[in-house]
Amino acid sequence: MDLRFCSSWLHVANLRNGSPSCVYQVTYVFPLRFSLNQRIIVAADTTTLAADRAVCSSKERSTFATMSRYYKANFTILVASFCLLLSCTSDAPENPEVSEPLGKENLAYRWGALALEAQARDTDRFKPRPTITSRYLGLISVAIFDAWSRYDDTAVPVYLEGAPRTPTDEHTLRNKEIAISYAAYRAMSEYYYTDTSLFIQFMQDLGMDPQDKSMDPSTPVGIGNLAAQAVIKARKGDGANQYGEEQGSDGTPYHDYTGYTPINNADESSDPNRWQPKYFSDGKGGRYAPSCLTPFWDKVEPIALTSGDQFRPGPPPMIGSEQLEREVKEVIDMQVELTDYQKALVEFMRDGPKSVQQAGHWLKFAQDVSRRDQHTLDQDVKMYFYNQVVAMDAFIASWDSKMYYDYARPFALVHEYYSDQKIKAWGGEGKGILEMDGSQWRPYSPETFLCPPFPSYTSGHSTISGGCAEALRLWTGSDTFGSRDTLIAGALTEPDNLGDTIILEFPTFTETAEMAGISRVLGGYHIQADNVAGLELGKDVAHEAWEFYHEHIGEPLED
Repeated sequence: MDLRFCSSWLHVANLRNGSPSCVYQVTYVFPLRFSLNQRIIVAADTTTLAADRAVCSSKERSTFATMSRYYKANFTILVASFCLLLSCTSDAPENPEVSEPLGKENLAYRWGALALEAQARDTDRFKPRPTITSRYLGLISVAIFDAWSRYDDTAVPVYLEGAPRTPTDEHTLRNKEIAISYAAYRAMSEYYYTDTSLFIQFMQDLGMDPQDKSMDPSTPVGIGNLAAQAVIKARKGDGANQYGEEQGSDGTPYHDYTGYTPINNADESSDPNRWQPKYFSDGKGGRYAPSCLTPFWDKVEPIALTSGDQFRPGPPPMIGSEQLEREVKEVIDMQVELTDYQKALVEFMRDGPKSVQQAGHWLKFAQDVSRRDQHTLDQDVKMYFYNQVVAMDAFIASWDSKMYYDYARPFALVHEYYSDQKIKAWGGEGKGILEMDGSQWRPYSPETFLCPPFPSYTSGHSTISGGCAEALRLWTGSDTFGSRDTLIAGALTEPDNLGDTIILEFPTFTETAEMAGISRVLGGYHIQADNVAGLELGKDVAHEAWEFYHEHIGEPLED
């Protein structure tokens, strides 16, 4: 028997005198599923009202603990309302004393946390693929928003059609929770398909039936299912080649249908201004040169932007320019002087095992804001929607620049400028700073992942961080952040040569983006030109998406 939809009076009668000793109105019970012989028990010889703590929130446990103090031995539950027995909806008013879950307790936050877990698992299974997983998080956020929009007074869905706005009296928290849950469940099962069992279990813990495939637009279940279906259908053939469906593909998901071939190969560079693949250790004593990651991502259809090249920056500095010579030398000098704090920053922003990638990193930062400001479900649905649309579109914009300019990374540029010259540089795990020929220089990174396998300009970290930081600044109305993290320097790069325990402070969103950007220069993955242009490109994306966001929440910005 499921009481989640009922608002009914429970009378607890004292069997000794037959008079009611307590009356409690059940108006909001989440995420509990009740059966009179399993979930709530008042036994003749006990004084405790027990609840299934496996699926109880702290607020619910507190509520039941309070109730139990009033109930004496030999009490039983008498159900006064017929709707309680039939698990139907009552017209009884909601109890104003029952507050809405806030911060990490609200259901939008909890689905976001589950998406981050799925993102980390995806990285472990398929290796880092930040472009692909940014699209997953972006489209999941859109599906949730579209479902929620039908229970809001003004919001307009992005892809959902055929599901009119529900009557105002149906704009309840519970209906929103059901609608966004089915949207999240269906969308996450489509994109993180290897973790469907994880999502099924979560739905069951919420007391929802994952097998309910209703498409009835008058019900929250139907609206959630329709919202996910609309997103999935609309994004087939969007250039991502998720199903191997693009013309020129071999039918394999995410196969490069553009036929990109780098000008340079791992053994020889014929044009040092252009990207060159580099050898990695395979962890088994051998080596390999990874191919370019998703070289077609510039062709993916954005959500808020008109196209990936809408804000394409001007060209990077070329070999022979004073700027490039200066910035390559800066990379070498920074590496020699790396402090434990800087190593920790490089590793934090680079991420390690179970990485959630850049889009996920900024969803985690958004969740820090959720907890800090004790957000409601409505607030988190809207904030995550805007934040992750920016992340997805920023990746597309960054890849447009990367593939258009096909620009070299410092790994190759240092070799070009300093071959046959003695320099000081990091020699690798356990070797510290050594004197070496410039052709042996390498980034501060493990042997198995020395450098991102795709062109450099603009920095993806800088672009996504610049965009998402600006999005959070605009959405919250303040640049203040205040998050922090603690880690041990070197743990993800040279675990046998650990440094100090470092606390990273992120005082503002803008500074956090700048820290992400400079970390890529410190690590030797980018020059400053990649970073500066990326931060600016990200802000452009955020401002364009801000207008898109306001249109879809039904509050268009004035010109």
